[in-house]
Amino acid sequence: MPRAVGAPHTTFAGLRSHGFNHPPGATPGQQLPHGADHGRAGSRQGRALPHGLEHGPAGPAGSRQGRTLPHGVGHGPTGLGHAPPRGPSPSGLPAINAIARNGLPHRPFPGEAGFTGVPPRGETRFVSNEMVVHVGAEVSPQALDAAARRLGLTPISSQSLALSGGRLVHFRIPSGQVADAVRMLEAEKIGIAQPNYVFQLQQDVHAAAPPPKGDPAQYVIDKLHLHDAHGIASGTNVAVAVIDSLVDTAHPDLAGSIAGQFDAVAATDKPDEHGTGMTGAIAAHRRLLGVAPRARILAIHAFSPDAQHPQQATTQNIVAGIDWAIAKGVRIINMSFAGPYDPLLQLALKKARDKGVVLIAAAGNMGPQSPPLYPAADENVIAVTAVDESDKLMPQANQGAHVALAAPGVNVLEAAPRASYNFTTGTSVAAAHVSGVAALILERNPAIGPAALEEVLFSTARDLGAPGRDPMFGYGLVDPYRALNALEAKAVAGRSLPVPETTASANTQVTVATTSAKPPPGAAGLVSGAPAGPIGPATPPAPKTGAVSPAGKLTISGITPPAPPVGPATTELDESPATMEKKRQTCGQDAAAMGVRASEMPDYIAVCVGEARLACLKQAVAQKVRGPERRDFMNRCLQGS
Repeated sequence: MPRAVGAPHTTFAGLRSHGFNHPPGATPGQQLPHGADHGRAGSRQGRALPHGLEHGPAGPAGSRQGRTLPHGVGHGPTGLGHAPPRGPSPSGLPAINAIARNGLPHRPFPGEAGFTGVPPRGETRFVSNEMVVHVGAEVSPQALDAAARRLGLTPISSQSLALSGGRLVHFRIPSGQVADAVRMLEAEKIGIAQPNYVFQLQQDVHAAAPPPKGDPAQYVIDKLHLHDAHGIASGTNVAVAVIDSLVDTAHPDLAGSIAGQFDAVAATDKPDEHGTGMTGAIAAHRRLLGVAPRARILAIHAFSPDAQHPQQATTQNIVAGIDWAIAKGVRIINMSFAGPYDPLLQLALKKARDKGVVLIAAAGNMGPQSPPLYPAADENVIAVTAVDESDKLMPQANQGAHVALAAPGVNVLEAAPRASYNFTTGTSVAAAHVSGVAALILERNPAIGPAALEEVLFSTARDLGAPGRDPMFGYGLVDPYRALNALEAKAVAGRSLPVPETTASANTQVTVATTSAKPPPGAAGLVSGAPAGPIGPATPPAPKTGAVSPAGKLTISGITPPAPPVGPATTELDESPATMEKKRQTCGQDAAAMGVRASEMPDYIAVCVGEARLACLKQAVAQKVRGPERRDFMNRCLQGS
C-alpha cells in the first residue's frame, strides 16, 4: 500500500522539485491579519481542540471536548465580525478582506499580496513542534539544507506532490516556536512555510445495539427518495475519495465498493467507526442502502488516534491524500472533518477544483457561535450542515454564509467495524450523503463540471428555514431525485428530435429565453445550451414568457409552460388536457406554499410539470406500457404524483 510519508532525509542534496516560489511582494515575516487578536490561547499549545458533540457547543468547564477556539475571523455584533471589503490591492490581486463567492472574507493564496504562513495570534490547532514547507525548483537543495541547519530544523520526511509539481517537506522544530520558525523561513524566501495544522473528524458516534433484523429503520431512504433516485442513477463507476479514518473494507455492506486505498499516516490502526460509517453512507448496498450504492470508493487513511487524542490528521496527511486522489482520477472528495484555516490545504483545494473535482465537507459541530471551520469554509468547497428526520437543524451545527446545503445527519444508522451497525449524529454523515448525491449526478452526466453540478444541487434543494439561502440551512435540503430529474429535463431541452415520437415530452415545446444578461445560477446549470427545437410533433413556437431573474437568485428562468398544439394533432397526447391542467394547478399551489414569487411562478410550474411527466414516462417504459394503455397510465400517474 502506498504511503504519504516517505523515508526520513538527513540532508536535501538530492531534493529536486517544482512548485511555487516565495510569494512576490510579501514582506518577510509579515503577519497576515487572518482575524482579530484573540489573546491567550485557551488550550494546550500545539493540539487542536476536538469538535465533536460529546459536550455540546461549549462543553463543561475544564473539558477539552466541544470547546470553541476562535480563529481566522473575529467576533462582532453579528457573531462573524467580517471586515468590509477593501478595494483592489496595488498589485491587482484580490484584497485581503475581499469577499469570496461563499460569502466569507477572501484569504490570500500563496503568491497573492499579503499572504503569510505565520499562524494568527491565538491559533494553536497545530502540532507544537512541527512545520511543513512546500519547495519548488527555484529553491536549491543546498539552500534548503543550510536554512534547516541554521534554524535547527530536523527533516522528518518529504513527498512529491503531483497536484502542485512541488515537494512537501516535513520538519521537527526543537524549540517548539512554530510561528518564529515560519517567519524565519519566509524571510529567506525558501518556499511556502506553515504549521502542520491539525483537523478533527466531525461526528458523535454512539455505539448502540443493532436494531432487529429486517428493516434497519433508515429514515434517510424515504427522506431522500432514494428508491426513486436509484431508478435513474446509482453512482455506477463514479470515483469518490473519502479522506477519513481507517475503513473496515471487509464490512459486508461495502463488499466490492473499495476501488483503492492509501495510507497517509503510516500507522497500524484498527478500522474505525467514522471512516467506515462515512463510506457506508455513500456506498452501502446490502443491509443498508447508501446514497450511491454503486460508487467506487477510494479510501484514504489520513486520520489516526494517539494515546491522548482521538482521530486527527495534519496538513501533511490531508494534502497527501488529496494529491493521491487526484492522481487516481477521482471526481468527488468527501471531507467529513474540520479545523483551522490552512494555506497549503487552501491551495490544494483550488488545484483540485481547477481539475474538475467536486469538493464536499462537513460544516462542523461547534455550534452557531463558532467561527467558520475549514475546509468547509473554503470557497471551492460545498459546506454541508445536518438536519434530523423532521428537518430540524442539529443544534450543534456550525452556521454562516458559507453553508450551502443540508442533509440528514441526526440519528443516522450506519455501518461500523466488524460487520456491526451504529447510530451516528453530526455534519460528517450529512456531508457524506451529499457526496453520494453528487455521484448520482456524475453518473448521469460525466461531463458536468463542479460549478454546473453545484447549480443543480442548489437550485433543486428543498428550501428550509427563511426563504432563499440562509446561514442555517444554506439553499435547503438536498434532493437527489429532483436534481436528477432537473438534469434529465436539461438534457431533453438540449435535444431536437426531428422525427415525431410518442414520448413524455410529446407535443411539448421547450424554449430557452434569449437574453444578453448572465443567467442566474440555477438556470445556467439546468437550461444552458443551445435553444431546443420542438420535441415530438412540430408546433409553432410558444411565445417567450418571463424574464431572467436578478443575479444571485436560484430560479429556473426562461422556460416556457407547455404550449398547446396548434392545428390537427398528428400524435395523440399521452395524457388528457384536464389532467395536465390539474397538475399545473397542483404545482402552482406547491409554489405558493413555498413562497415562490409571482414573477417566478411560470418557471416553477413548467419545471414541476415537466419533472412529473418525465418520472411517469420512465415508469411507463419500465413497465412496458404501450398503445392505448399508455394514456390511462400517464393520467393515473400524474394524478397521483
